[in-house]
This record gives sequence, structure tokens and C-alpha cells, in this order.
Amino acid sequence: MNIRQYLDSTYLKTASQAGLTETENKTIVRWFIKEAIDEHFKLIMIRPDQVTVAKEMIVEANSKLQIGTVIDFPEGKSSLEFKLKEAEKAIADGADDLDFVCNYEAFKAGNTNLVKNEILECTQLGLANHKVVKWIIEVAALNNNEIVRLSALIKNIVISNFKEENFASVFVKSSTGFYKTENNLPNGATIPTIIMMIENAAPLPVKAAGGVRTYEEAVEMIRLGVKRIGTSAAKTIANGQVADTQY
Repeated sequence: MNIRQYLDSTYLKTASQAGLTETENKTIVRWFIKEAIDEHFKLIMIRPDQVTVAKEMIVEANSKLQIGTVIDFPEGKSSLEFKLKEAEKAIADGADDLDFVCNYEAFKAGNTNLVKNEILECTQLGLANHKVVKWIIEVAALNNNEIVRLSALIKNIVISNFKEENFASVFVKSSTGFYKTENNLPNGATIPTIIMMIENAAPLPVKAAGGVRTYEEAVEMIRLGVKRIGTSAAKTIANGQVADTQY
């Protein structure tokens, strides 16, 4: 199994979150990009303001590495207009994948129409520009019933409004990796949540993000049916070692 082609190598910390200066943090971003190029990973997942740097490095290296970025990250509470504007900028800068944070708080509050509208409009923008779209539902913020319903909602919107040939380009993704849980509960992908997502999102693919720390866990996720895995320890996992990170 070429596990590297399932791995989205991920670095999404801001300088303040990492406790670094802006210059130091940019150095780490470039290190992650170079590693992803050298290791032949599927994709590098970075913040929107780093997309142009990644594009330059990939072109210079004549690499096939793809670029992913996050939209309305990490809380997903911004307006539809904000989401669309940030996504349009990322597309112009050269992003291949757009990982939108779904407004899961609006969903939990019963504002289903708002969520339906943002899923429809943002997915339309991505597909119209031949991009992969992923919807982060933040499983740690949801109960099991909400995970099932939100996964199914995204699926139903996509199959009702887009052609079957597009289904493989719209993912349901588990987590941002930044959600703060109580009592150190998992804030990312777990086997039970991934099973629920796969069962209710199909035929849309699922991305497991957060919590995958070993090669064996990654393989188990893939065997369940996961098509992508987001991790900040991609090389460690690919080499069969145990990562010391939760994302």
C-alpha cells in the first residue's frame, strides 16, 4: 500500500499558536512543504496565506504535490460571503483543495437553511473551478446523532445538485484538530466516528483528520474506506513510527 498518497501533510498553526515569531513560523511552513515534496505525499495542507509560497516551491521542484488550504478556519462561524471570498483568493493563489469549516454551531442550533446554503454555494464555487472541496464537520463538537445527520445533509445536497462525476471531489472531513475538548477527550477522528461518517456520507468520500498517530491506525482507517488522512506527522506515520502529535 502506497500510504503516502493517502496522506495530507498538515501544518495549520499560526505563529502565536506555535509560540513563534512570524519568521520562525514561516520557516516551519517551508520545511513542511519541502518534506511533502521530498516524501511524495498526496498534498500539503496549509493556511491560506501560505499557498503562494507552496506554489512557488512546488513549481521550482517540478513536483506533483498538491496544495490544500482551510477556509473559515477553525470555527466556521463566518458569513457565506466571507467563506466565498477567502475561497476565491485561495483558488487564485493556486490551491487545489479547499477545506471549508462547516458552520456546525448553526447546525446544532437548528439553522439548517444557513448550513444548506453555504454547503451548496461553496461547493459550487469549488467544483466550478475544478477543485476538491472538503467539509469539516468537527466531530468532537457533535453528538452521534448530529454526526450522522450532518454527514447525510452534506451528501444529500451534493447528490441533489451536482453530477455523479463530481461526487468523488466532495469530501466529508472529521475535524480541524483545533477544537478544545473537556477531560482530554479525542478532538479528531476515531474509529466509531469515521464509521458513522462513511455510512452516512457515501457515496461521498471521507477524510480522517486529527488523532491518527501510527501507520497501523492509518491503515485501519484506509481499510474502513477513508480516502484521505490529515496529519502533521505524515513522515513519521509513513515510516511506521508513532507520532507525538494529536493532529
